[in-house]
Amino acid sequence: MNELRIDHRERDDEGGGVPRWVWVVLATVVVLALLGGGAWWFLGGRPLAVKTAAATAPRAGGGAGAILQATGYITARRQATVSTQLTGTLTEVLIEEGDRVEKGQVLARLENGAVRATLNLARANLASTQAQVAQAQAQLTQAAADARRQDELSASGMTTKQGAEQARTALASATAMLEARRRESDAARAQVAQAQVNFDYTTVRAPFAGVITVKAAQVGEIVSPLSAGGGFTRTGVGTIVDMSSLEVDVDVSEAYIGQVKPGMPVEAVLDAYPDWRVPAHVIAIVPSADRGKATVKVRVGFEQKDARMVPDMGVRVSFLSAKPAAGADGAPRPAPKGVLVPPQALAQRDGGTVVFVVADGRVQQRSVKPAAGDIGGQKLLPDAVKAGERVVVSPPDSLKDGAAVRADDAE
Repeated sequence: MNELRIDHRERDDEGGGVPRWVWVVLATVVVLALLGGGAWWFLGGRPLAVKTAAATAPRAGGGAGAILQATGYITARRQATVSTQLTGTLTEVLIEEGDRVEKGQVLARLENGAVRATLNLARANLASTQAQVAQAQAQLTQAAADARRQDELSASGMTTKQGAEQARTALASATAMLEARRRESDAARAQVAQAQVNFDYTTVRAPFAGVITVKAAQVGEIVSPLSAGGGFTRTGVGTIVDMSSLEVDVDVSEAYIGQVKPGMPVEAVLDAYPDWRVPAHVIAIVPSADRGKATVKVRVGFEQKDARMVPDMGVRVSFLSAKPAAGADGAPRPAPKGVLVPPQALAQRDGGTVVFVVADGRVQQRSVKPAAGDIGGQKLLPDAVKAGERVVVSPPDSLKDGAAVRADDAE
Protein backbone atom coordinates (compact mmCIF):
# COMPACT_ATOMS: atom_id res chain seq x y z
CA MET A 1 0.00 0.00 0.00
CA ASN A 2 2.89 2.31 0.66
CA GLU A 3 4.09 1.91 -2.90
CA LEU A 4 0.70 2.94 -4.25
CA ARG A 5 0.65 6.19 -2.26
CA ILE A 6 1.26 9.47 -4.29
CA ASP A 7 3.51 12.01 -2.74
CA HIS A 8 1.77 15.37 -2.10
CA ARG A 9 4.46 17.25 -4.04
CA GLU A 10 3.47 15.43 -7.24
CA ARG A 11 -0.23 16.02 -6.98
CA ASP A 12 -1.99 18.62 -9.28
CA ASP A 13 -3.50 21.57 -7.54
CA GLU A 14 -7.29 21.64 -7.88
CA GLY A 15 -8.82 25.13 -7.80
CA GLY A 16 -5.57 26.75 -6.76
CA GLY A 17 -5.19 29.28 -9.74
CA VAL A 18 -5.17 29.75 -13.55
CA PRO A 19 -3.26 27.11 -15.45
CA ARG A 20 0.04 28.15 -16.96
CA TRP A 21 -0.99 27.40 -20.54
CA VAL A 22 -3.74 30.00 -20.38
CA TRP A 23 -1.18 32.72 -19.76
CA VAL A 24 0.88 31.49 -22.67
CA VAL A 25 -2.12 31.70 -25.01
CA LEU A 26 -3.03 35.21 -23.83
CA ALA A 27 0.51 36.48 -24.33
CA THR A 28 0.58 35.06 -27.84
CA VAL A 29 -2.72 36.81 -28.73
CA VAL A 30 -1.46 40.19 -27.43
CA VAL A 31 1.76 39.92 -29.41
CA LEU A 32 -0.13 39.08 -32.60
CA ALA A 33 -2.51 42.02 -32.04
CA LEU A 34 0.38 44.44 -31.59
CA LEU A 35 2.09 43.16 -34.70
CA GLY A 36 -1.12 43.46 -36.70
CA GLY A 37 -1.75 47.01 -35.49
CA GLY A 38 1.80 48.05 -36.32
CA ALA A 39 1.51 46.54 -39.78
CA TRP A 40 -1.79 48.34 -40.37
CA TRP A 41 -0.30 51.70 -39.31
CA PHE A 42 2.85 51.21 -41.36
CA LEU A 43 1.11 49.97 -44.49
CA GLY A 44 -2.39 51.43 -44.37
CA GLY A 45 -2.19 54.51 -42.14
CA ARG A 46 0.85 56.07 -43.85
CA PRO A 47 -0.03 58.86 -46.40
CA LEU A 48 -0.09 57.67 -49.99
CA ALA A 49 2.39 59.40 -52.33
CA VAL A 50 0.61 60.93 -55.32
CA LYS A 51 1.39 63.34 -58.13
CA THR A 52 -0.67 66.51 -58.36
CA ALA A 53 -1.28 69.36 -60.82
CA ALA A 54 -2.81 72.78 -60.34
CA ALA A 55 -6.17 73.61 -61.90
CA THR A 56 -5.75 76.72 -64.07
CA ALA A 57 -8.20 79.25 -65.42
CA PRO A 58 -8.51 79.20 -69.21
CA ARG A 59 -7.27 82.21 -71.18
CA ALA A 60 -9.45 84.57 -73.14
CA GLY A 61 -9.45 83.63 -76.82
CA GLY A 62 -8.38 80.08 -76.13
CA GLY A 63 -6.42 77.81 -78.40
CA ALA A 64 -3.14 79.71 -78.11
CA GLY A 65 -0.60 77.70 -76.13
CA ALA A 66 2.38 79.29 -74.42
CA ILE A 67 5.67 77.96 -75.78
CA LEU A 68 7.86 80.05 -73.46
CA GLN A 69 7.47 82.14 -70.33
CA ALA A 70 9.69 84.85 -68.90
CA THR A 71 9.64 87.78 -66.50
CA GLY A 72 10.49 91.42 -66.98
CA TYR A 73 9.63 94.99 -66.08
CA ILE A 74 7.63 97.81 -67.63
CA THR A 75 9.85 100.55 -69.02
CA ALA A 76 9.18 103.87 -70.74
CA ARG A 77 10.80 104.60 -74.10
CA ARG A 78 10.28 108.34 -73.53
CA GLN A 79 11.34 109.46 -70.07
CA ALA A 80 13.28 112.59 -69.18
CA THR A 81 14.57 114.32 -66.09
CA VAL A 82 13.83 117.95 -66.92
CA SER A 83 16.51 120.44 -65.89
CA THR A 84 17.41 124.05 -66.62
CA GLN A 85 19.81 125.46 -69.19
CA LEU A 86 21.13 128.03 -66.70
CA THR A 87 22.25 127.94 -63.10
CA GLY A 88 19.80 129.82 -60.94
CA THR A 89 17.43 129.87 -57.98
CA LEU A 90 13.93 128.48 -58.32
CA THR A 91 11.15 130.97 -57.70
CA GLU A 92 8.24 128.77 -58.81
CA VAL A 93 7.71 125.00 -59.04
CA LEU A 94 4.35 124.28 -60.63
CA ILE A 95 4.33 120.45 -60.61
CA GLU A 96 3.55 117.62 -58.23
CA GLU A 97 3.94 113.86 -58.59
CA GLY A 98 1.10 112.42 -60.61
CA ASP A 99 0.32 115.62 -62.53
CA ARG A 100 -0.38 115.20 -66.23
CA VAL A 101 1.30 117.87 -68.34
CA GLU A 102 1.17 118.85 -72.00
CA LYS A 103 4.05 119.64 -74.33
CA GLY A 104 5.32 123.17 -73.70
CA GLN A 105 3.55 123.54 -70.35
CA VAL A 106 5.47 125.59 -67.76
CA LEU A 107 6.92 123.39 -65.01
CA ALA A 108 9.09 125.86 -63.06
CA ARG A 109 10.66 129.32 -63.20
CA LEU A 110 14.07 130.65 -62.18
CA GLU A 111 14.95 134.06 -60.74
CA ASN A 112 15.37 136.13 -63.91
CA GLY A 113 16.35 139.64 -62.81
CA ALA A 114 19.85 139.58 -64.27
CA VAL A 115 18.91 138.04 -67.60
CA ARG A 116 15.94 140.39 -67.90
CA ALA A 117 18.29 143.37 -67.47
CA THR A 118 20.60 141.94 -70.11
CA LEU A 119 17.66 141.51 -72.46
CA ASN A 120 16.53 145.09 -71.91
CA LEU A 121 20.07 146.36 -72.58
CA ALA A 122 20.26 144.39 -75.81
CA ARG A 123 16.92 145.75 -76.93
CA ALA A 124 18.09 149.32 -76.19
CA ASN A 125 21.26 148.76 -78.22
CA LEU A 126 19.15 147.45 -81.08
CA ALA A 127 16.95 150.54 -81.01
CA SER A 128 20.08 152.75 -81.05
CA THR A 129 21.56 150.99 -84.06
CA GLN A 130 18.27 151.15 -85.88
CA ALA A 131 18.24 154.94 -85.35
CA GLN A 132 21.77 155.14 -86.72
CA VAL A 133 20.65 153.17 -89.76
CA ALA A 134 17.88 155.70 -90.35
CA GLN A 135 20.39 158.56 -90.01
CA ALA A 136 22.78 156.92 -92.47
CA GLN A 137 19.91 156.35 -94.87
CA ALA A 138 19.05 160.06 -94.78
CA GLN A 139 22.68 161.02 -95.34
CA LEU A 140 22.85 158.65 -98.29
CA THR A 141 19.75 160.20 -99.82
CA GLN A 142 21.26 163.68 -99.50
CA ALA A 143 24.61 162.56 -100.92
CA ALA A 144 22.87 160.97 -103.89
CA ALA A 145 20.97 164.22 -104.64
CA ASP A 146 24.15 166.29 -104.34
CA ALA A 147 26.05 163.98 -106.68
CA ARG A 148 23.24 164.16 -109.26
CA ARG A 149 23.22 167.97 -109.27
CA GLN A 150 27.01 168.17 -109.51
CA ASP A 151 26.94 165.87 -112.53
CA GLU A 152 24.34 168.09 -114.24
CA LEU A 153 26.34 171.26 -113.52
CA SER A 154 29.57 169.68 -114.68
CA ALA A 155 27.95 168.61 -117.93
CA SER A 156 26.79 172.16 -118.59
CA GLY A 157 30.21 173.61 -117.73
CA MET A 158 28.91 175.58 -114.77
CA THR A 159 31.21 173.77 -112.25
CA THR A 160 34.49 171.99 -112.27
CA LYS A 161 34.96 168.26 -112.61
CA GLN A 162 36.57 168.22 -109.17
CA GLY A 163 33.31 169.26 -107.56
CA ALA A 164 31.48 166.39 -109.30
CA GLU A 165 34.12 163.90 -108.19
CA GLN A 166 33.86 165.08 -104.58
CA ALA A 167 30.09 164.66 -104.71
CA ARG A 168 30.43 161.11 -106.02
CA THR A 169 32.97 160.34 -103.26
CA ALA A 170 30.55 161.62 -100.60
CA LEU A 171 27.85 159.40 -102.09
CA ALA A 172 30.08 156.31 -101.89
CA SER A 173 31.04 157.18 -98.31
CA ALA A 174 27.38 157.55 -97.31
CA THR A 175 26.58 154.21 -98.94
CA ALA A 176 29.38 152.49 -96.97
CA MET A 177 28.27 154.17 -93.76
CA LEU A 178 24.69 152.93 -94.23
CA GLU A 179 25.94 149.38 -94.79
CA ALA A 180 28.06 149.58 -91.61
CA ARG A 181 25.11 150.83 -89.59
CA ARG A 182 22.98 147.98 -90.95
CA ARG A 183 25.62 145.43 -89.91
CA GLU A 184 25.71 146.95 -86.43
CA SER A 185 21.95 146.69 -86.29
CA ASP A 186 22.14 143.01 -87.27
CA ALA A 187 24.67 142.37 -84.49
CA ALA A 188 22.44 144.15 -82.00
CA ARG A 189 19.48 142.10 -83.18
CA ALA A 190 21.52 138.92 -82.62
CA GLN A 191 22.38 140.07 -79.12
CA VAL A 192 18.70 140.57 -78.44
CA ALA A 193 17.96 137.06 -79.69
CA GLN A 194 20.70 135.64 -77.45
CA ALA A 195 19.40 137.54 -74.45
CA GLN A 196 15.87 136.37 -75.25
CA VAL A 197 17.02 132.74 -75.35
CA ASN A 198 18.72 133.10 -71.97
CA PHE A 199 15.59 134.73 -70.62
CA ASP A 200 13.45 131.87 -71.96
CA TYR A 201 15.83 129.42 -70.27
CA THR A 202 14.62 130.73 -66.92
CA THR A 203 11.27 129.11 -67.68
CA VAL A 204 11.30 125.29 -67.59
CA ARG A 205 8.80 123.70 -69.97
CA ALA A 206 7.70 120.13 -70.61
CA PRO A 207 9.50 118.64 -73.64
CA PHE A 208 6.59 116.30 -74.34
CA ALA A 209 3.23 115.33 -72.92
CA GLY A 210 3.32 112.90 -70.03
CA VAL A 211 2.98 112.36 -66.29
CA ILE A 212 5.24 113.73 -63.57
CA THR A 213 6.71 110.82 -61.60
CA VAL A 214 9.38 112.65 -59.56
CA LYS A 215 9.48 116.18 -58.15
CA ALA A 216 13.17 116.76 -57.53
CA ALA A 217 13.41 120.41 -56.42
CA GLN A 218 11.62 123.00 -54.34
CA VAL A 219 11.28 126.78 -54.41
CA GLY A 220 14.46 128.46 -53.19
CA GLU A 221 16.84 125.72 -54.27
CA ILE A 222 19.62 126.30 -56.78
CA VAL A 223 19.45 124.19 -59.91
CA SER A 224 22.11 123.76 -62.54
CA PRO A 225 22.55 121.75 -65.74
CA LEU A 226 25.91 120.61 -64.36
CA SER A 227 26.55 118.73 -61.14
CA ALA A 228 28.18 120.79 -58.41
CA GLY A 229 30.04 119.47 -55.40
CA GLY A 230 28.67 119.55 -51.87
CA GLY A 231 25.20 118.24 -52.68
CA PHE A 232 23.50 121.69 -52.42
CA THR A 233 22.81 122.14 -56.13
CA ARG A 234 20.01 120.24 -57.86
CA THR A 235 20.53 118.99 -61.39
CA GLY A 236 16.86 118.47 -62.21
CA VAL A 237 13.43 119.84 -61.47
CA GLY A 238 11.39 116.70 -62.08
CA THR A 239 10.98 113.55 -64.14
CA ILE A 240 8.33 113.25 -66.83
CA VAL A 241 7.22 109.96 -68.40
CA ASP A 242 5.30 109.49 -71.63
CA MET A 243 2.82 106.79 -70.60
CA SER A 244 1.98 106.06 -74.23
CA SER A 245 5.53 104.75 -74.72
CA LEU A 246 5.35 102.02 -72.08
CA GLU A 247 6.59 98.56 -73.05
CA VAL A 248 8.15 95.51 -71.38
CA ASP A 249 11.81 94.57 -71.27
CA VAL A 250 12.16 90.80 -70.86
CA ASP A 251 15.32 88.76 -70.30
CA VAL A 252 15.07 85.46 -72.18
CA SER A 253 17.57 82.69 -71.66
CA GLU A 254 20.01 82.13 -74.51
CA ALA A 255 18.87 78.49 -74.68
CA TYR A 256 15.33 79.53 -75.68
CA ILE A 257 15.86 82.78 -77.59
CA GLY A 258 15.55 80.86 -80.87
CA GLN A 259 11.86 80.31 -80.14
CA VAL A 260 11.17 84.06 -80.02
CA LYS A 261 10.42 85.90 -83.26
CA PRO A 262 9.61 89.59 -83.89
CA GLY A 263 5.88 90.14 -84.15
CA MET A 264 4.88 86.92 -82.39
CA PRO A 265 1.88 87.22 -80.02
CA VAL A 266 2.49 87.59 -76.31
CA GLU A 267 0.26 87.54 -73.26
CA ALA A 268 1.37 89.76 -70.37
CA VAL A 269 0.25 89.47 -66.75
CA LEU A 270 1.16 92.23 -64.32
CA ASP A 271 2.25 91.05 -60.88
CA ALA A 272 -0.05 93.65 -59.32
CA TYR A 273 -3.07 92.38 -61.28
CA PRO A 274 -2.68 88.58 -61.68
CA ASP A 275 -6.17 88.13 -63.13
CA TRP A 276 -5.66 90.72 -65.89
CA ARG A 277 -4.24 89.29 -69.13
CA VAL A 278 -2.97 91.96 -71.52
CA PRO A 279 -2.48 91.15 -75.22
CA ALA A 280 0.95 92.14 -76.50
CA HIS A 281 3.51 91.32 -79.18
CA VAL A 282 7.26 91.13 -79.65
CA ILE A 283 8.66 94.43 -80.92
CA ALA A 284 12.27 93.40 -81.37
CA ILE A 285 15.05 91.18 -80.08
CA VAL A 286 17.93 93.36 -78.92
CA PRO A 287 21.09 92.05 -80.66
CA SER A 288 23.16 91.91 -77.48
CA ALA A 289 23.55 89.28 -74.76
CA ASP A 290 24.32 89.55 -71.05
CA ARG A 291 27.24 87.24 -70.42
CA GLY A 292 26.69 87.32 -66.68
CA LYS A 293 23.07 86.12 -66.84
CA ALA A 294 23.29 84.34 -70.22
CA THR A 295 20.17 86.16 -71.38
CA VAL A 296 19.04 88.25 -74.34
CA LYS A 297 16.76 91.25 -73.95
CA VAL A 298 13.43 91.20 -75.80
CA ARG A 299 11.20 94.25 -76.24
CA VAL A 300 7.48 93.52 -75.86
CA GLY A 301 4.82 96.09 -76.75
CA PHE A 302 1.31 96.32 -75.30
CA GLU A 303 -1.57 96.27 -77.76
CA GLN A 304 -3.69 98.27 -75.33
CA LYS A 305 -2.66 100.89 -72.78
CA ASP A 306 -4.16 101.38 -69.35
CA ALA A 307 -3.67 103.76 -66.43
CA ARG A 308 -2.84 100.78 -64.22
CA MET A 309 0.43 100.27 -66.10
CA VAL A 310 3.30 102.15 -64.49
CA PRO A 311 7.07 102.04 -65.07
CA ASP A 312 9.18 99.43 -63.23
CA MET A 313 6.17 97.21 -62.50
CA GLY A 314 6.90 93.48 -62.65
CA VAL A 315 5.40 91.53 -65.55
CA ARG A 316 5.17 87.85 -66.47
CA VAL A 317 4.92 87.24 -70.20
CA SER A 318 3.95 84.13 -72.15
CA PHE A 319 5.12 83.84 -75.75
CA LEU A 320 2.23 82.23 -77.64
CA SER A 321 2.35 79.87 -80.58
CA ALA A 322 -0.60 81.69 -82.19
CA LYS A 323 -2.63 84.80 -81.63
CA PRO A 324 -5.71 84.19 -79.43
CA ALA A 325 -8.87 83.73 -81.48
CA ALA A 326 -11.10 86.77 -81.80
CA GLY A 327 -14.85 87.09 -82.02
CA ALA A 328 -16.93 88.67 -84.77
CA ASP A 329 -16.28 92.16 -83.37
CA GLY A 330 -12.51 91.62 -83.46
CA ALA A 331 -12.17 91.48 -79.68
CA PRO A 332 -10.66 88.38 -78.04
CA ARG A 333 -13.21 85.76 -77.12
CA PRO A 334 -14.03 85.68 -73.42
CA ALA A 335 -12.47 82.93 -71.37
CA PRO A 336 -14.75 79.89 -70.88
CA LYS A 337 -16.14 79.29 -67.43
CA GLY A 338 -14.37 76.74 -65.27
CA VAL A 339 -10.82 75.42 -64.91
CA LEU A 340 -8.43 73.27 -66.93
CA VAL A 341 -6.97 70.05 -65.56
CA PRO A 342 -4.86 67.27 -67.13
CA PRO A 343 -6.93 64.45 -68.66
CA GLN A 344 -5.09 62.00 -66.37
CA ALA A 345 -6.77 63.65 -63.36
CA LEU A 346 -10.17 62.21 -64.33
CA ALA A 347 -11.15 58.89 -62.77
CA GLN A 348 -14.20 56.61 -62.82
CA ARG A 349 -15.96 55.81 -59.56
CA ASP A 350 -19.39 54.17 -59.25
CA GLY A 351 -20.19 54.80 -62.91
CA GLY A 352 -19.39 58.54 -62.80
CA THR A 353 -16.42 60.80 -63.51
CA VAL A 354 -14.62 62.22 -60.50
CA VAL A 355 -11.46 64.07 -59.57
CA PHE A 356 -9.56 63.97 -56.31
CA VAL A 357 -8.69 67.39 -54.88
CA VAL A 358 -5.91 67.58 -52.31
CA ALA A 359 -6.71 69.71 -49.25
CA ASP A 360 -4.93 69.64 -45.88
CA GLY A 361 -3.13 66.38 -46.63
CA ARG A 362 -6.26 64.45 -47.64
CA VAL A 363 -8.20 63.98 -50.86
CA GLN A 364 -11.74 65.08 -51.55
CA GLN A 365 -13.61 63.13 -54.19
CA ARG A 366 -15.70 65.43 -56.37
CA SER A 367 -18.06 64.47 -59.16
CA VAL A 368 -17.45 66.42 -62.38
CA LYS A 369 -18.89 66.70 -65.87
CA PRO A 370 -16.10 67.67 -68.30
CA ALA A 371 -16.99 69.95 -71.21
CA ALA A 372 -16.92 68.51 -74.71
CA GLY A 373 -13.56 68.85 -76.44
CA ASP A 374 -10.13 69.68 -75.10
CA ILE A 375 -8.45 73.08 -74.75
CA GLY A 376 -4.72 72.92 -75.28
CA GLY A 377 -4.69 69.21 -74.47
CA GLN A 378 -6.47 69.72 -71.13
CA LYS A 379 -9.98 69.04 -69.92
CA LEU A 380 -12.35 71.88 -69.08
CA LEU A 381 -14.32 71.40 -65.86
CA PRO A 382 -17.16 73.98 -65.74
CA ASP A 383 -17.67 73.55 -61.98
CA ALA A 384 -16.75 71.59 -58.83
CA VAL A 385 -13.08 72.68 -58.93
CA LYS A 386 -11.61 76.17 -58.44
CA ALA A 387 -8.55 77.69 -60.07
CA GLY A 388 -5.45 77.08 -57.96
CA GLU A 389 -6.67 73.86 -56.33
CA ARG A 390 -4.45 70.81 -56.86
CA VAL A 391 -5.84 67.60 -58.30
CA VAL A 392 -4.35 64.12 -58.19
CA VAL A 393 -2.90 62.99 -61.52
CA SER A 394 -3.50 59.31 -62.43
CA PRO A 395 -5.17 58.39 -59.11
CA PRO A 396 -4.83 54.66 -58.23
CA ASP A 397 -7.94 52.50 -58.03
CA SER A 398 -7.39 52.10 -54.30
CA LEU A 399 -7.64 55.87 -53.65
CA LYS A 400 -10.79 56.71 -51.74
CA ASP A 401 -12.44 59.88 -50.50
CA GLY A 402 -10.74 61.19 -47.35
CA ALA A 403 -7.54 59.16 -47.79
CA ALA A 404 -4.33 60.71 -46.50
CA VAL A 405 -1.92 61.60 -49.30
CA ARG A 406 1.45 63.24 -49.76
CA ALA A 407 2.19 65.31 -52.86
CA ASP A 408 5.29 63.69 -54.32
CA ASP A 409 6.06 66.45 -56.86
CA ALA A 410 7.11 70.10 -56.95
CA GLU A 411 4.81 71.24 -59.74
